[in-house]
Amino acid sequence: MKLSWVDIRSVGSAKDAIVQEAIHARVEGILAADPADLEKLPPTVKKVLFPQGQTLPESFGAADVVIVDPAKHGEPAELALAHPDVEFGRFVEIIDAETLEDACQSGRVDKWSVLLFRDPTKIPLEIVIAAAARANGSLVTVAKDVEEAEIIFGVLELGSDGVLMAPAKVGDVTALKAAAEGGIPDLELAELEVTATTHVGMGERACVDTATYFGKDEGILVGSHSKGMILCVSETHPLPYMPTRPFRVNAGAIHSYTVGQNERTNYLSELKAGSKVTAVDIHGKTRLVTVGRVKIETRPLLSIDAVGPDGRTANLILQDDWHVRVLGPGGTVLNSTELKPGDKVLGYLPVEDRHVGYPINEFCLEK
Repeated sequence: MKLSWVDIRSVGSAKDAIVQEAIHARVEGILAADPADLEKLPPTVKKVLFPQGQTLPESFGAADVVIVDPAKHGEPAELALAHPDVEFGRFVEIIDAETLEDACQSGRVDKWSVLLFRDPTKIPLEIVIAAAARANGSLVTVAKDVEEAEIIFGVLELGSDGVLMAPAKVGDVTALKAAAEGGIPDLELAELEVTATTHVGMGERACVDTATYFGKDEGILVGSHSKGMILCVSETHPLPYMPTRPFRVNAGAIHSYTVGQNERTNYLSELKAGSKVTAVDIHGKTRLVTVGRVKIETRPLLSIDAVGPDGRTANLILQDDWHVRVLGPGGTVLNSTELKPGDKVLGYLPVEDRHVGYPINEFCLEK
């Protein structure tokens, strides 16, 4: 779980609204310079005091964590001895090799390290993350906005343990929390039984090329209906007539849905470079991946109908060719043109209807 800390020291007149949003979004920490700003916060949020540029107050009030600048306030370890009921962390501003080493050392020994990188490159953060990889403390990196927070959460694949951000407006806190949670939750896949396959003639299909490698048991969910999708495998597995392309999924006809960001469905036809799609493995574990290119070409198409254990159905129309494949139970790779009634494939049967891709509780008939 990545940590979302909200800095309310400079949010001005919107402070009360932002605090309420932060509580509602269940962020992990709210940071203030004045102990009075922490007094009425509920126990669900960590109260973080950081009197940057000021002397330490005589009382830390309700603060759970106090972040200090050692040059002005003293060493966190020494302060912890004098105040055993409060956790202490170190603030480090990284501007050169010396302060970078300070940050690495803090990551190795301090319970909390709040890091401010003055240069836009993320290489220094990579170094700190690597240096603190086996430590028990937490790195909380300052981000100027949600877009930078998303990058910080993914640096060196591990990412910073947390992000500290001063919201520019109401709504930024909710977006920060969503970035920390990494998008869509894991999904519950079902074993679907194929009931029919039909050659349906020519049409346009989309190959989705991503900017990442898929695992051998991973692909994307594709279906003609928003409430029934089948797991299409990437071109990770060897083929006799062409090289593997483990970044590609030959996904389906252009009208098809796939799962994108924030649990929203997208048509394959509307994906483009920079879009996000949800990669899913056979256990239902998910991750967001970035689309690098979508190739749409006219090809013969095959329709696959399948039914779940509870009677709900799914349909997938994809390229009518042997090398286009889907995943079955246990990660079995199945050539689509060899599927027959009774075969089992992995799929996803969400219960929500959709409006412009978003889940909504309303009547909607798809057929």
